[in-house]
Amino acid sequence: MKIICIGRNYKEHIRELNNTVPDEPVIFMKPDSALVPKHNPVFLPPFSNNIHYETELVLRINKLGKAIPAERATEYFDTIGLGLDLTARDLQQKLKSKGLPWEKAKAFDFSAVVSETFLPVSDFKNLNDIHFSLKINGKTVQKASSADMIYDFAQLIAHISRYFTLRTGDLIYTGTPAGVGTLHRNDLLEGYIEDKLMFKKRVK
Repeated sequence: MKIICIGRNYKEHIRELNNTVPDEPVIFMKPDSALVPKHNPVFLPPFSNNIHYETELVLRINKLGKAIPAERATEYFDTIGLGLDLTARDLQQKLKSKGLPWEKAKAFDFSAVVSETFLPVSDFKNLNDIHFSLKINGKTVQKASSADMIYDFAQLIAHISRYFTLRTGDLIYTGTPAGVGTLHRNDLLEGYIEDKLMFKKRVK
């Protein structure tokens, strides 16, 4: 199982980090060791003083595929979950300033929260208008819709599968909207798709 992540897929998030709008999806990867076990809290690593939360809709691949055309992309996932792409922002900025890869800032152990529950695609009237949000200590800090994505699910799957064979169980983190920020110890994280609670995690 591999975790494929998409960067810079929401314009307002691009603006808040002073990045440029990409002319194709930005792809990076996380190993399976990045997943936070379902009963574990989120642990802040000792090598960063600025771990950011990034809330994302997550697609779970349900069959083998390569070079998938966009018009057939929905055949390759049948459930949608919610996740957090945790980022060591201070380390990322340091690496980017030197033109180095992001892996240490993005793919460290326990840097990927994913909901235990995945919702069937059939639950959604429109895959291009799925609302999701994150609350920290009861306050909504991120709120968006898949309608705000630069590249939709079909475009992402078509692009990713040009380069990587997709296998059953692979996860695609589809990008985060604006509102990212720093996590602190004892924060309570609650992620929602529409009005359904998808995960609840404490920060340690």
